Formats: sequence, structure tokens, C-alpha cells
Amino acid sequence: MPTLKPLHDYDPHDVINLFSWSGAVPAYKGTMVKIATATGFQAGADDPVEMFGAAGNAYGNTVSQRYRTQAQVVACTSGAAGVKDIPLGMLLYDVRETDENGEKLLYHPRKAAENDWVISGQAAPVLTRGIVLYSGATLKADALTPGLAVYAAAAGELAYDAAHVADAPKVGKVLGGLSSDGLVMLKIEL
Repeated sequence: MPTLKPLHDYDPHDVINLFSWSGAVPAYKGTMVKIATATGFQAGADDPVEMFGAAGNAYGNTVSQRYRTQAQVVACTSGAAGVKDIPLGMLLYDVRETDENGEKLLYHPRKAAENDWVISGQAAPVLTRGIVLYSGATLKADALTPGLAVYAAAAGELAYDAAHVADAPKVGKVLGGLSSDGLVMLKIEL
């Protein structure tokens, strides 16, 4: 499971806020994503949002719908059985439905904002270029050296070795060695 720590440096112009998450929830910040819909984001579309389910319980003669953007992203699967995805970027926030107590974040938007969580259906910020402090299962090796290229791998993770890469596109490079708690500074360049 990838994750990002608060230490980062990026320009807000390098963050895309047009796509919502399409996939299993929760999704974690640090996940490499690709565009899920065939058409992507369509500028000038009559209606860039769509209904995707009830906000809570359904009662007779009532309508309480939730909306989401039509353009969506999903985790990259590069390296899985020869798949070569074109990554859009890296999720900057977790995508969640409930908090740690099982309460729906739909009814607690302030808590979601305070914890850098995005509620399903909301536009999830996607980083295309910048510096992040990253932790992921496939990058936990002593062989990480500054300047080493990293690639989008299966399940939205990042990898640097041939066993995980399998012709995946380069997404950035390592800026330092692995810390004692499994963190590495990365420069994302998409």
C-alpha cells in the first residue's frame, strides 16, 4: 500500500483536479493512476457530472442522489501480465467513504478535509510533477540510489527493478536513499 508523508514540494499548477476515483475504496495517496474512461475529460460537455447512487437510505417518493465527475481515474496496472499503462499522475489524497469509526464521511465533510481525504465522487487531486516523500512495498530495498529511475507498477505502486517494471513507463527518479522507516524522496516527472 503506497503512502505519502507531509514533506512535499510541488506547484499547484501541476495538480489536476478534474477526475474522480473509479475503483475499490479506500484508495491511498501515492497511488499511480491512469484515466479510466475512454473519453477522459471532455471540455465543453453539457454535463460533466453524473449521478452514481443514493446518499444514504432510500425511502419511497424521495430522491437523494450523489454526483461524481464523469471523467475518472483508476490505479495503474503496469507490470501485470505485460500491461503497459500510461500514468496520469499520483493521488495526493486518500479516497474514502468512511472514517476510522465507520461513520460516513459524506455527513462529515470537514473531517474529510482536515485529514486530506476525498469522498468518493469528488474530484481527487492528481500530482503530475513535483517532489514527494513516498513509502511503498516495491521500493523498500537498500539498492535505492539517487538518480535511479522509478516506474509505474502493478496496483498503482512504484518500482525500480525489472521484476516489477515489465516495460512500464518511467514516472520519475529517486532523490536519496531509503530511510530507516522505509521512506524515499522522489521526483515525479510526468
